[in-house]
Amino acid sequence: MSASHAMVLPRRISIGEDNMDKIGAFIHTLIGDQAVSLVSGPQVKRILGDTVEESLMRSGLHGIWHTPKGNDVKSIQKIEDEIKRTGSGIVVGIGGGRSVDIAKMPAMNLGIPCVSVPTAASHDGIASPFVSVRDDIPHSVSVDAPLGVFVDVNVIKKAPTRLLASGCGDLVANIIAVRDWQLGHRKTGEYYGVYSANLAMMSANMIMENSKRFVQEGPDVRMIVESLISAGIASCIAGSSRPCSGAEHLFSHALDSITPGQGLHGEKCGIGSIMMARLHNMDWQKIASALQDMGAPTKAKQVGIAEDDIIEALVIAQSLRPGRYTILAEVNLDREAAYNLASETEVI
Repeated sequence: MSASHAMVLPRRISIGEDNMDKIGAFIHTLIGDQAVSLVSGPQVKRILGDTVEESLMRSGLHGIWHTPKGNDVKSIQKIEDEIKRTGSGIVVGIGGGRSVDIAKMPAMNLGIPCVSVPTAASHDGIASPFVSVRDDIPHSVSVDAPLGVFVDVNVIKKAPTRLLASGCGDLVANIIAVRDWQLGHRKTGEYYGVYSANLAMMSANMIMENSKRFVQEGPDVRMIVESLISAGIASCIAGSSRPCSGAEHLFSHALDSITPGQGLHGEKCGIGSIMMARLHNMDWQKIASALQDMGAPTKAKQVGIAEDDIIEALVIAQSLRPGRYTILAEVNLDREAAYNLASETEVI
């Protein structure tokens, strides 16, 4: 008998174009007349601040801005203290992955809802019940999923194309994550959710099947955003990050600890997926080709990561989360095997 788990899903999702001026009405439907804490970086506030504030005022809401210094534990705690003092009824994360992530944790700790308003589609945290935290060892923390997700596709289109390619890399990673989850189920008897695994795979396949079209016509931003939201919901249904996070994510987290801030999360997950596909005896060239079509990196040097760091990350990755069974637990790479793997897949 598998253990029980809770599914906390977003209640309302709005995706449109040039709809940022309607965010106030969206938030009002979720909480009514209460103060709103807005978590954002300075650049996003400068670009969207007036539009957001005017929209809130038209809906009878008052917004209070909070600008976190980082996504380390101390910075998140400082934002939580600020939000608590305001008495806000909801926390809204507006920006890239970091601002959305940072908004989730204080919301959960204070027992108030959170709304995700991504301005870039760089990873699948848009709707997921997880937060990436920088600590001695970078890791993910389980939180409540956002109550609402509000997306202006035209805002995301204006973000650097590298961010969108990173989001595609995070989606492709689901292919490895699901295979690792199946492996873990066979080896340890852990729960495996067929529905959530299939949902995560559908998100990945949408990108894989359309990558050639992206080369000809440019990326379908709305499709990518919807796939990222769907992947986040797969984790909500699974009750864990299993459908979207396997050995490729452990590799990415390992690089975070070795070379902090070098390369985007989805870029490193994409590169990791190429190598983990080889370990699984899957078609790693197909994954590498699709990532290239999306404009995502497939080689360490493209993201400024040294060969030695790739090798070290491969060797230590599984030790970062020994309780999560992945292909790395099967092969137990030493430095020589790690070098051969990265070399054979042309990552180095």
